[in-house]
Amino acid sequence: QSGARINISEGNCPERIVTITGPTDAIFKAFAMIAYKFEEDITNSMSNSTATSKPPVTLRLVVPASQCGSLIGKGGSKIKEIRESTGAQVQVAGDMLPNSTERAVTISGTPDAIIQCVKQICVVMLESPPKGATIPYRPKPASTPVIFAGGQAYTIQGQYAIPHPDQLTKLHQLAMQQTPFTPLGQTTPAFPVLSVAGKQRSSTMLPLPPLTFFPCICPGLDASPPASTHELTIPNDLIGCIIGRQGTKINEIRQMSGAQIKIANATEGSSERQITITGTPANISLAQYLINA
Repeated sequence: QSGARINISEGNCPERIVTITGPTDAIFKAFAMIAYKFEEDITNSMSNSTATSKPPVTLRLVVPASQCGSLIGKGGSKIKEIRESTGAQVQVAGDMLPNSTERAVTISGTPDAIIQCVKQICVVMLESPPKGATIPYRPKPASTPVIFAGGQAYTIQGQYAIPHPDQLTKLHQLAMQQTPFTPLGQTTPAFPVLSVAGKQRSSTMLPLPPLTFFPCICPGLDASPPASTHELTIPNDLIGCIIGRQGTKINEIRQMSGAQIKIANATEGSSERQITITGTPANISLAQYLINA
C-alpha cells in the first residue's frame, strides 16, 4: 500500500530490524502505517488494563553514526527544532550499537508526531549523506542455555528441559570423551549442578533432573585461533583522524575489532607513523577495515 520496499531481518533474535527503502513519500506512508499499527496494539493491550494514561508510540531508528552530528545540530539546535516543531520526543544514543558504526535514535509520541519527526529526519539524512563506510547493526540471536544430563542434550523452555537434536548430544558425548570432567554422580562435578522441580507437561517436555550445566556446547575445546601481529604505516597528516579527539576514535576501533592497536611515536624526519595490530586474523581484518574507513 505504501509503495516502499520493506525488509524484516531474521526472527531468531530478541530484536528485528525493519528496513524501509524508496521515495520519501513511500517511506512516510510506510512509517505512518507502522505507527498507527503500534498505537492500535497499545489500545488493544489497554482494554483489560486499569491504567488511565495511554503510553506513547515508540520507534527506535538505526542511523549511521556519521549522520548523527547533523541530526543533533550545533549545540543541539537541530534536535531541539525537531522536538518543538513535531511534538515528538527524540533521543540520540551516545554509544554505537554493538559491532556496528550505527547509533539508535529513539522517537516517541502520537503517530502524527512520529510521522512528522521521521519526515524531518529524512530531510537531514538526504542533506548530510553518511561519511565513509557504514558497518550495519545486526542483532545477535538469543543464546539459549544448553544443559546435558545422562548423555542427552536439552534446551530450557520455562521450567522444563526439551531434548535437543541428536547432533548436539553426540557433540557433548565427544567432548566428554576428550575432556577430564568428573562424570555425573561422582564427587566434585566440573560445573554447578542445577535442579528444577516441575510436573511433566507432555511427552516431549521433561522435568529437569539434577543436571550439569555447561556454558558452552563443547567444553574444553578451544576454537579461537592464535593471536598474530600485523603492521601498517599511516601518513602523519591522517593519524589525527584515526586517533580522534582525546583518543576516542582509536578506542572505538579497539573496542569494535577486539584487537590491540599500538601507534608508534612520531620519528624525526619521517612523514609516516607505524601502527601495530595484534589479535586473531578476524580481529586484525576488522581493525584494518575500520582504520581504512
